[in-house]
Amino acid sequence: MQIIINVFATLVALEFLYIMYLETFQTTSKQTARVFDMTQAELARPSVNTLFKNQGVYNGLIGVLLLVGLYLVPSRIMVVSLLIFIVLVAAYGSLTSNKTIIWRQGGLAIITLGLIGGALLF
Repeated sequence: MQIIINVFATLVALEFLYIMYLETFQTTSKQTARVFDMTQAELARPSVNTLFKNQGVYNGLIGVLLLVGLYLVPSRIMVVSLLIFIVLVAAYGSLTSNKTIIWRQGGLAIITLGLIGGALLF
C-alpha cells in the first residue's frame, strides 16, 4: 500500500511542479491561458504576470516539499500536512474562483489522503 501512496503523492508533487512551470516559466503561453481560462493578453499584463510568477514559486515549493517529505526526509506528518493544505487551498479556490478547482487542483491530494487514511485502518 505504501508504494501506491508514494506514487499518488509523487503525482501530486509533479502536478504542482507543472503548475509552477506554467505560472512561472510559461506565463503567457497558450497552454497557460487554456489551463487558467484566461486570455494570453490578460496573462501578459505586467501585474498579472508578476502575480502568476510569484504564485508559481509557491506551487513549485509545495511540490518540492512533498518530494522531500516522501523521499529525502520521510515524514508522514509533513506529507499529510501538505496534502491537507492543498485540499484547503483548492476548496477556497473552488468557492472564490472556479468550482472545478477542488477537483482539478485538489483531486489527487484528496485521493492520496484517502489512501493514507485507508492504510491506517488496515
